[in-house]
Amino acid sequence: MASDAQSRSRTALQDYARHVCEVGTKAGLDRVGIAPARRFDRARRAIDDRNARGLSDTMQFTFRNPARSTNPSMIVRGARSIIVGAVAYHEPVAEPSVDSRTPMARVARYAWRDNYSALRGALAAVSEELRTVGHRAVVVADENALVDREAAYLAGLGWYGKNANLLLVDAGSWFVLGGVVTDAVLPTSTPVADGCGTCRRCLDGCPTGAIIEPGVIDAARCLAWVIQKPGIVDRALREAIDDRIYGCDDCQEVCPPSTRSVRVSMSRLGDESRMTSTVDPVAILAMGDAEIMSRFGRWYIHDREARWVRRNALIVLGNRARPDDAAARDAIARGLVDDDAFVRAHAVWAAARVGHLDIVPDDDPSEVVREELRNLPTPRG
Repeated sequence: MASDAQSRSRTALQDYARHVCEVGTKAGLDRVGIAPARRFDRARRAIDDRNARGLSDTMQFTFRNPARSTNPSMIVRGARSIIVGAVAYHEPVAEPSVDSRTPMARVARYAWRDNYSALRGALAAVSEELRTVGHRAVVVADENALVDREAAYLAGLGWYGKNANLLLVDAGSWFVLGGVVTDAVLPTSTPVADGCGTCRRCLDGCPTGAIIEPGVIDAARCLAWVIQKPGIVDRALREAIDDRIYGCDDCQEVCPPSTRSVRVSMSRLGDESRMTSTVDPVAILAMGDAEIMSRFGRWYIHDREARWVRRNALIVLGNRARPDDAAARDAIARGLVDDDAFVRAHAVWAAARVGHLDIVPDDDPSEVVREELRNLPTPRG
């Protein structure tokens, strides 16, 4: 009798777990699984190792407080399960205008739209279902509270690629990830085996060699972080930034599982007015702080300061603007007289790199700018 009761209980739990996952799928999740809400010991060791080796650079996020970001019980006391969801975001690149004289700046695919709103909405439906039957449940997505890739790995959604992204089975890495931490006891999924094998295309395809060994990234060289972090961008990395203004997709674009299985949920697409795949760096340099933050505020911008967006726009112009592009020249000239020394410093580099040495000042009150004046780049050929 006891065995029959236990069997019925297990069946009921499995049925409810399937129901919870179906709630998430119907609400918009492309993939869903369940992870145990135990401490993420593997992730904690990896974070401690990266911090000890200086590979996290000045990055904060889940690196700042690993004791918290690797312990789901810090989110929900007595946490037992994490329902993990993934939402696809890959969509085709828009065809550039062949008549455009001024270069456009590239935005990484995950930031083309507010994909996290769709993810949070679907996870909120899962959370509400759990709460209606008496469980505690908290949505965690795009926050520093939890290492979402580790949760997704433990939920059996995919494996860690050599680029440190989570590669979903038969779908690759073009997904945003999040979860619902709950005290509900649910049957958990089984992690999947590594699927990369001997492939090393991401290591070889990284424009700065930031993937220093399989699964290990030197943040100081990773363009996705270099473009986000505050301060002066390392002169040795500026040319590699090329036309990127936010994020970098290179290690995903060369990844076979990601390139073979690009899938999107078509119901979330179609409104091109809400998509930002490229932006005009000249226009950005004519905007005030409020307009920049209104247009691009959902990006990670350090301390919500518009000067970092201007800095990135100037690097793009330095790499891509044509010497005969009057609008780009005027934009760089505005940067040279900006109140912010960080903006002026990158305007000096951009002006020299495009070949506009005639507008580069001889001196500046800021040592940050004077350092750029002492290290002018060779104009592009």
